[in-house]
Amino acid sequence: MTENLLILLLLVMLIVIAVAVHRLRSLFAAAMLFGLFSLVAALAYVLLDAVDVALTEAAVGAGISTILMLSTLALTHQRTEARHRRHLAALCTVIFTGAVLLWATTDMPGFADPESPVHQHLAPYFLQESASDIGIPNAVTSILASYRGYDTLGEVVVVFTAGVAVLGLLGGRRSSGRQRREED
Repeated sequence: MTENLLILLLLVMLIVIAVAVHRLRSLFAAAMLFGLFSLVAALAYVLLDAVDVALTEAAVGAGISTILMLSTLALTHQRTEARHRRHLAALCTVIFTGAVLLWATTDMPGFADPESPVHQHLAPYFLQESASDIGIPNAVTSILASYRGYDTLGEVVVVFTAGVAVLGLLGGRRSSGRQRREED
């Protein structure tokens, strides 16, 4: 019960941080709060026993993303312009999408339900057969290294491609900034 209260508290903190980021005009403060958001999300993943996801969230979300945002801020303006337009259509779309997602979760099995389909079919197979299928005695290592190998490779390729794209964009911005300074 205490763990559920901690998870609920972390979810409330995530909502508060998200609202604060939305209301801020200082982009530096927003970047810092994005990093904090990722750390709180990583802590929630740890409490949900998804340590591999938590590690990725902490490294990519709080680490690399924050560094990229701060690097971008060094090349741009520090504040956003105030906007006074309200988009009712966007708000309705977000509310509708959220309602559909909440409705979709009603069909999911209960949290940590030992009778859920994944615990009846996949988990026993992986625990019993992974050592003979893969030759690695540790079930978690064999799942991550073999069964999820292509998935993990795909994640690495996506992160690498995003990093190269950001570096390419930042590199292009720097050279044009240098050219402007030389022209002045």
